[in-house]
Amino acid sequence: MRETMGTFAVKSGLAMIRLAASTRLRYRMKQSLAALVSASAMGVFALGACSAGSIGAPAAATPAVSAQATAPAAPDEAAVRKAMDAISKGIKIDSIRPAPIPGLMEVTAEGEIAYVTNDGKYLVSGNIIEIAGKRNLTESAHAVLRRSLLKNIVPSQMIVFAPPHPKYTVTVFTDVDCAYCRKLHSQIADYNKAGIAVDYLFFPRTGLGTESADKAVSVWCASDRRQAFTDAKKGLPVKKINCTNPVAMDYNLGLKVGIDGTPAIFAADGTQIGGYITPTEMKTKLDKLAAQPSS
Repeated sequence: MRETMGTFAVKSGLAMIRLAASTRLRYRMKQSLAALVSASAMGVFALGACSAGSIGAPAAATPAVSAQATAPAAPDEAAVRKAMDAISKGIKIDSIRPAPIPGLMEVTAEGEIAYVTNDGKYLVSGNIIEIAGKRNLTESAHAVLRRSLLKNIVPSQMIVFAPPHPKYTVTVFTDVDCAYCRKLHSQIADYNKAGIAVDYLFFPRTGLGTESADKAVSVWCASDRRQAFTDAKKGLPVKKINCTNPVAMDYNLGLKVGIDGTPAIFAADGTQIGGYITPTEMKTKLDKLAAQPSS
């Protein structure tokens, strides 16, 4: 129920061209991973290894896994870095650490998480689910990454709508022109009544230097920032002005967090709880998160 960046790009062919360099790198990372997954379905099984006879080969032609292969190699960070560079040249790796599954390393890069075998030969795409606890460990890793990024936001970087004594605080990346962002803000009084403070950051989906980004700057620079924000969400004109503003900072933070659509709503622990959700749904989700044992 949210407007994705991909959907918006269909409406505006200029959107991808206008993305910042970090966007292009993260996009290339996603595309490279997708290409590897697609290629694996046609018989490409190892990073950097694709024989002419493997493409289109039947399943029976797949080499049998030897007993020796069941023993994972010792972690080799250099090999993992080399493998990631082969996937996407120049990728900026934020961290490499042991994954929950022995023999795999968890790699965080450009807001994405991938799993590579200790020897750097194979990549595993997808989520790691803990069956006993019914937990998505990959999403938990994403939450840790987001929390570390979001905790550095200072109050002066946000537009805040909060009740006197909030029980919960959420961070919402928003686009001035996004229909579901507008729907969310039209109910801001109800979120506040539910005890939820909303900290807004800007994420113009068309990128910096576009009309949506200019509107965000004008809102920030208005004498009454909160009123200008509300007016813009109603589709009312906002006087075009410029000043020192955090729009580019917000946008680049959103890229690092891994946003691909707006609104993007994050709880204090880094968990993404929406897209657009109603005040009642948001309160329910936040109550459930609060009831979970801290990890």
